[in-house]
Amino acid sequence: MTPKLILSLLAAAAVVVGLTFLAVQIGSRQPQPVHVASLQTGPGGPFTLIDTAGQPFTEARLKGRWTIVFFGFTFCPDVCPMTLDTLGRTLDLLGKDAEKVQIIFVSVDPERDSPPKMAAYLDNPAFPRGVIGLTGTPEQVSAVARAYKVYYEKQGEGEAYLINHSSMSYLMDPSGRFARVLPYGMSPEDLAGQVQDAMKRG
Repeated sequence: MTPKLILSLLAAAAVVVGLTFLAVQIGSRQPQPVHVASLQTGPGGPFTLIDTAGQPFTEARLKGRWTIVFFGFTFCPDVCPMTLDTLGRTLDLLGKDAEKVQIIFVSVDPERDSPPKMAAYLDNPAFPRGVIGLTGTPEQVSAVARAYKVYYEKQGEGEAYLINHSSMSYLMDPSGRFARVLPYGMSPEDLAGQVQDAMKRG
C-alpha cells in the first residue's frame, strides 16, 4: 500500500468520524419521540410515600397533570439545588403550559428528610413554588427508587454523610405513564422544549 493511498484512507476515515460526531450532536439536541416499548418498560409504578404535610401520597396523584419527578435529598450540595433552580426557570419558559406541570422531589435520605425538613427546604425562595416534597420509611423509599430505576447509596459516616444518587428527572404524562428522561445538565430552554414536545405528542 503506497503512502498516498494510506493518507487518502486516513482522510476518508476522519471525514466519517467527523460526520458521525456531528450527527450525534445534532440528534442529542432534538426532542426524542416516545416509543411504545419505553412506555411499557420505563420508570414508574405504584408507590406510597408521605408529603410535607405528613399525608399519604400515591402514584394516583400523578394523574391529570404532566409531572416532572426527580430524586435527591435536602443535604445535597449541588445537583439537587441546581435541578430545582433549572426546573423553576423551565416553568417560567413554559408560560401558560406551566399550569399543566407539577414537580415532585422524592428524598432518598429518609433518615434525615422528615416531612417538616422537606417543607422547610422547599420553602427556599430560590426554588420554584409548589414543588411537592415526598419522603417515607427506608422501605418505602427503596420501593419507589426501584420502580423508577433510580440508584442511590449512602457515602460516609456520622451526621454529615452524603448520598450518591441518579441525577436525571423523569417526565410522566397525565395518565401517570413514563414519557421521557430529562437528563441533568440540560438548559431550561432545552427542558422546556422537551416538555412542550411531549405535550404536543400527547
